[in-house]
Amino acid sequence: MIGFLVRRLIGIAFTLVVICAITFAVFYLLPTDPAAQFCGKDCSAERILLVRQQMGLDDPLIVQFGRYLAGIFAGQTLGSGSYAVHCSFPCFGYSYQSAQPVWDLMMDRLPASVSLAVGAAFLWLVLGLAAGVLSALRRGTWIDRTLMVGTIGVAALPVYFTAMVLLYLVVAKLDLIPYPRYIAFGEHPGQWIENLILPWITLALMSAAMYARMTRNSVIETMAEPYVRTARAKGLRERRVVAKHGLRPALTPVATMLGMDLGGLLAGALITESLFGLPGVGKLFADSLGKADQPVVMGITLLASFFIVTSNLVVDVVYAWIDPRARLS
Repeated sequence: MIGFLVRRLIGIAFTLVVICAITFAVFYLLPTDPAAQFCGKDCSAERILLVRQQMGLDDPLIVQFGRYLAGIFAGQTLGSGSYAVHCSFPCFGYSYQSAQPVWDLMMDRLPASVSLAVGAAFLWLVLGLAAGVLSALRRGTWIDRTLMVGTIGVAALPVYFTAMVLLYLVVAKLDLIPYPRYIAFGEHPGQWIENLILPWITLALMSAAMYARMTRNSVIETMAEPYVRTARAKGLRERRVVAKHGLRPALTPVATMLGMDLGGLLAGALITESLFGLPGVGKLFADSLGKADQPVVMGITLLASFFIVTSNLVVDVVYAWIDPRARLS
């Protein structure tokens, strides 16, 4: 296991460096002036010249990339003299529009995105797994048909439509809860749940539908395996056969999908955060795109890559617990 983890960590480090190089090349090799792009739409010529000097754009591209990569692990100082700007570790760039390091901007928004991702993932796992297992065990019955038709209908609804309907019915029409706003869990756990329940449901409904269909197909396939028939022949109770020999191996593709989805959500659910006005990384990304704040866009792109790659490592480790066959290989 230790050797496996070491190899995976080396692979992750290499993957992240490649992603960083590609992202850097996309932003620095654009036809337009990178200094003008990084400075934003309303920068003066003098300001653009200052940004160019601070970014060191006159140096060879490989030197610029090496400096950017080193800044992530050791920080860096942009410019010199009275115009020097220090970007401390880990330095993912500097937003010249907000006059703040990109890392600080992302970390200020990350708690809201984490709260949204964790709550939504819990809901769609509970709903999706329950519906998928029930549908698989009642295959061919009206319960199976009703659940699968329902999942198709729910999955077809766009996120923005679901959000608008929930806001209108729950907030505007019935006045059950106030309009969502982010409150940290440590400040008031009850209000944290109350203000995030609608965004959680909005994200969870579509994902739960996909997880239900995947779980159903996986459970049906697993329950037809020879070792499941052997467990039944030994006289084990059906509940134990389903839980231990059927469900756990069937969760392997679900865990893979969860790793990808959760990794992406941790970097920000752009549409949901924008619709509900949540101060998360996704909302920051949308705002930065509108303002052409390229350092922030670049930093969030790298942050998303890190979460997705890391979540896949966690999934690989979880495999050994979910499916005994993975331990043998």
